[in-house]
Amino acid sequence: MKQQIENLQKKAKEEILSSTTLEKLDEARVKYLGKKGELTLVLRKMGELSPEERPIIGSLVNKVRDELENLISNRLEELRKEELNNKLEKEKIDITLPGIKLKRGSKHPVNRIIEELEDLFVSMGYDVVSGPELETDEYCFERLNLPKGHPARDMQDSFYITTEYLLRTQTSAVQARVMMENEEKTPIRVICPGKTYRRDDDATHSHQFGQIEGLLIDKNISLADLKGTLEVFVKKMLGQNSKLRFRPSYFPFTEPSYEVDVSCFKCGGKGCNLCKQTGWIEILGSGMVHPNVLKMNGYDPEIYSGFAFGTGLDRLAMFKYGITDIRLLYTNDVRFLNQFDRKDEENEIKY
Repeated sequence: MKQQIENLQKKAKEEILSSTTLEKLDEARVKYLGKKGELTLVLRKMGELSPEERPIIGSLVNKVRDELENLISNRLEELRKEELNNKLEKEKIDITLPGIKLKRGSKHPVNRIIEELEDLFVSMGYDVVSGPELETDEYCFERLNLPKGHPARDMQDSFYITTEYLLRTQTSAVQARVMMENEEKTPIRVICPGKTYRRDDDATHSHQFGQIEGLLIDKNISLADLKGTLEVFVKKMLGQNSKLRFRPSYFPFTEPSYEVDVSCFKCGGKGCNLCKQTGWIEILGSGMVHPNVLKMNGYDPEIYSGFAFGTGLDRLAMFKYGITDIRLLYTNDVRFLNQFDRKDEENEIKY
């Protein structure tokens, strides 16, 4: 039996040392040291030996077992190191190679306009408020002096969901909500940027577009306050040399009402293809809040007065950045959006 153990030891050592993978090494371990391994079978035959042989063979078996376990442990560490080195070699990175430039996101021009306007008006004491895009007929029209059947409703081709609910056609609906929610009827100074919806879709109009509305209600508010506010707004957004021109117009929720033109920022008012040789570009609508609107929303028109104005965010972005087609704002083309990261260094972006 001693010779059998020595032969087994020699054979096991050869298999362990020749194992080239962790899987083969584990197979050798199970083959010789497992519960049904060859060395374990030898131990089970100890009962067949004489009392004198048992301690000698038992000691030899334990010695062989310890030797094989140490051998397996050493070989296991060697194979793990080899495996790690091979993996590191395959995954080696050449740091001298040029890097791959990652594409970086860019703010949308409309978001840039919104942030700039919010910063401006917040510095003037205005609050930024929002409202639902799915609006009721009451807030979108009736509380803005547009009762059912009013002919001015035909000016806005609306998306009605039901007879009562529609996608808001103007952010003026938020103004009505703000007035109604102000239960103490204290002065109001807010701007309302957001999305609006109408049935338009061409190079200068979209069925979805952004608007920003401004509303100020207080005592002794006059047209001079509106003019001063709009002058600050226009000079900030379109340049310090911009001039304003007020033209009488009609809006159901303001009286008197005005269309506001700005001197053409491309030609300086001399006349060009952008301003159609007039030197002026229409930019927003405005006026003094109609007494009926004040009254319907809980304000006494004998005590309070106010002004309101509104402009399209998309249109303002087109003017500020020289964008020729409003549909570019909705393409999500990275090449288009990335141009605006350079706007701080350029006076105008061409397309």
